[in-house]
Amino acid sequence: MVSRTNPLQLLLLGIGTVLARLGTISLERARETTDLAWPRIVTGLARMSKGVADVAMVGVVLGPTAIAGMGFAGPYWGMTFAIGGGMAAGTIALVSQRYGASADDEIGQVVRSSAFLVTVVALPVSALFWAVPVELVSLLSDDPVAIGYGADYLRVLALGVPFAILNQIGSRALVGADDAWTPMVVRSSGALINVVLNAVFIFALDMGVVGAALGTVIASICVTTAFALGLALGRLPGIGEFPIRVRWVDRYLERELLADLVAIGLPVVGRSSVWTVARFPILAFVGLFGSHVVAAYIISRRIWGLMNTPGWGFGLAASSLVGQSLGADDEETAAQYGREITVFTVVVYLFAAVVVALFAHPIVRLFVNDPASPTVPVAVALVYTACIAVVPQGVTNSVAGALDATGDTNWPFYGRAIGMFGFAIPLVYLGATTSLGLFGLSLSFLAESVPGALINYYRFRSGKWKAISRGYRPGEPAVDD
Repeated sequence: MVSRTNPLQLLLLGIGTVLARLGTISLERARETTDLAWPRIVTGLARMSKGVADVAMVGVVLGPTAIAGMGFAGPYWGMTFAIGGGMAAGTIALVSQRYGASADDEIGQVVRSSAFLVTVVALPVSALFWAVPVELVSLLSDDPVAIGYGADYLRVLALGVPFAILNQIGSRALVGADDAWTPMVVRSSGALINVVLNAVFIFALDMGVVGAALGTVIASICVTTAFALGLALGRLPGIGEFPIRVRWVDRYLERELLADLVAIGLPVVGRSSVWTVARFPILAFVGLFGSHVVAAYIISRRIWGLMNTPGWGFGLAASSLVGQSLGADDEETAAQYGREITVFTVVVYLFAAVVVALFAHPIVRLFVNDPASPTVPVAVALVYTACIAVVPQGVTNSVAGALDATGDTNWPFYGRAIGMFGFAIPLVYLGATTSLGLFGLSLSFLAESVPGALINYYRFRSGKWKAISRGYRPGEPAVDD
C-alpha cells in the first residue's frame, strides 16, 4: 500500500497515540487501523460532499421544493448502495481471508463471481427506475411539483445503477487486500468529477435536477471503468500497482463462492436496506409537517452522513484486519482488533460531533439561500440531535465491520431493523400526528442508532462469531449459527 502523510492521517494517528498512552488500544493496531481507515474516510467525505453539493446547488437554484423532490427519490437510489454494499461485504470477507491465508489464486474468482452476482441484481432495478419513476416517487408525496423533480432525477439515475453497484465490488476487493489508498483515489476522483459536472450542468446549462443526476451517472461510469482496468492490468497510471489482479476473461460462475457471497451478503443487504425501506414511511410522515420540514430533514441527514463517514473507514478497516487475522487462524488477534477499533471509532466520532455542533448554524445556511426561511431553525435543531445520535452509530459501524469479516452478518441486521422499525418510524409518526411534534422527529435519530450499537456490541462480546468464521475460511465448509 502506498504511504502518504496528510492532515486527516495525522489527526487519526494523534488520537490513536493518545489512546495508546492511556492503555486503551495498541499503538501498532492504531497505526494499522489508521492506514486502512483514513483513505476510506476521505472517500466517504468526497462521496457525501458530492451529495451535499447536489442538494446545495439545486437548492440555491430551485429552492426547498426541489430539495424535497430529490429527497423523495433518495430511497430508491439508496437501494443501489444497499445492494452493492451488501454484496460487497461478502467480497471483502472472502478476499481478506484469502489474502491473509496467501491464497492469491482464489481472489480473482471471488471478484468475478461478485461482479456477476451484483450485475444480475442491478439490471432489473435499473429498468424499474427508468420505466416508472413518477409512480415510484408518487408513493411518498402528493405534491405534484416535488414529484416532478423527483421523477426527473430518478429516471436519469437509473442509468447509473449497475455502475454504482459494480464500483463497490472493486473498492472492497482492494481494501480486503490491504489497499485502501487506491479505492480512495479512484472514488474521490469520481466524486470530484461529479461535483464539477454538476456545476456545469446545473449552473451553466440550467439542467436542474436532471443535471445533478447526469453528473452522478457519468462519474459512476468513470469509477467503474477505472477499477475494471486497474484490476485487469494490475496498475493504473498515476496511482501505481494494485495488490491483486483479475482475469476478466475467465469463469464467473462458481457455485460454492456464489453461495458464500449470498450467505454473507444477504443479511448485509437487509441491514443496508432497513434505512432505505424505512425512508419511505419516514419521508411520508415527515411530509405531514410541510415542505420546509422535509427540506430541513434532508439537510440534517446530509450533515449526519458527513459525520458518519469515519464509520466507513473504521468499519472497513475492521473487516480487513479481522478477516486477515481469521485467515491466519488467529482468533484472539481478530477479537483484539474488533475491540480496539471500536474504542478508536468512538473517540473520533465524539471529536467530529463536537466540531459540527459548534458550527451547526453556518453549515445549515450553506443549503438555504434565504436566512429567514423556516427551514433553517428546524434544520439546526435536527443537526444538534444528530451530533448526539451519531456517536452510537459509530459503534454500530465498527462492530458491524468486524462481524462482516467473520461471516456473522445476521445480528447487525437485527439491530438495524429493531432500531428503525421498532422505534424510529413510530416516533416520527407520533411527532407528525400528536403534540410530540418536532421533538419526536429529533428522538428518531437516537432511536435509529442506539439499539444497533447495543445489539452489535453484545454479539461481538459473545464470541460466537469465531465458530461461524471457520466455515468461510479457505477450504472450509460453511457453518450455520
